[in-house]
Amino acid sequence: MSTLSIRDLHVTLGDLAVLRGVDLEVTSGGIAAVLGPSGCGKTTLLRAVAGFVRPDRGEIRIGETVVDGGGRHVAPERRGIALVPQEGALFPHLTVGENVAFGLPRAQRRRSPRVGEVLDLVGLSGFGDRRPDELSGGQQQRVALARALAPDPSLVLLDEPFSALDATLRESVRTQVREALDRARATALVVTHDQDEALSVADTVAVLDTGVIQMHDSPQAVYRTPSGLGVARFVGQVVELPARVAGGVASTALGDLLVEGAGPDGDGAEAQDGVVMLRPEQLRLLGADAPDGTPGEVVGGEYYGHDALVRVRVAGAREGEGVVVQVRTLGVVPERGSVRVGVTGRGRFFPVA
Repeated sequence: MSTLSIRDLHVTLGDLAVLRGVDLEVTSGGIAAVLGPSGCGKTTLLRAVAGFVRPDRGEIRIGETVVDGGGRHVAPERRGIALVPQEGALFPHLTVGENVAFGLPRAQRRRSPRVGEVLDLVGLSGFGDRRPDELSGGQQQRVALARALAPDPSLVLLDEPFSALDATLRESVRTQVREALDRARATALVVTHDQDEALSVADTVAVLDTGVIQMHDSPQAVYRTPSGLGVARFVGQVVELPARVAGGVASTALGDLLVEGAGPDGDGAEAQDGVVMLRPEQLRLLGADAPDGTPGEVVGGEYYGHDALVRVRVAGAREGEGVVVQVRTLGVVPERGSVRVGVTGRGRFFPVA
């Protein structure tokens, strides 16, 4: 196990500045997810850590060893890093055990007990004699993880590790991989564009956009108290309400709401214009004759089985203005008609730039 430390990392590919001063630290034995949209620099960051891309400037340190920076560049094969690719990339002509042994030094491949140890670690004890085509997609991904863990690397890199799996498999395989990494006490960096994946697998989540880490914190903090509206929009669904706030109270289309300020003086007495962010699960659907809440009209929604997302148009703060909000609720999408919308908890206020 080793701490991964990245400082002021810049990478230019062609004429494009892909990474523009990335700072990131993953504690020893921790799992961090780098989350961001396509083209934000996630894969380039992973390749730079692995040694396949040379930074223009900045430093990458694994444990006490500088592998990039100050004129030093350690070759990928000497970094003590293991990479788990998107689709496992197992050798079809080798057995599971032989695939796992391939990650070990040549002298250890035939008789090392390590193969059995790591197969047990990923929950595939007894699968050593099978061929990859005899395994499910989730099992193949766990074999790829076992191969990566076999040489006891300082750092494990996982590149969109669940993207090739069916949706029904992803949740169970995510759990199994997380448990295996925990048991191995491995330091890991996971690159993904999947919000559920990042929030459920990692100890910390780093949101990367336009080549810069916008926020790096626990999954709960990134979701509940995002550092900016861009982070809020990318991590989960949001309800955005134009607002004027003063003294920690925002005047919105859903009434006066208590808010936490995310910018200078956001909690102060001086009035500011901006946007209040709520999550759909903070909103409640009430009957049209309920004594509280804001009147509105159901205009549509989507049913997902475990819950539903209902769209409600509420009157705006000014005449003729309307705001459509999303309400997460159990049960089916109600018929179009009048309702009232209540709010629980505090909103998050972002001043207008």
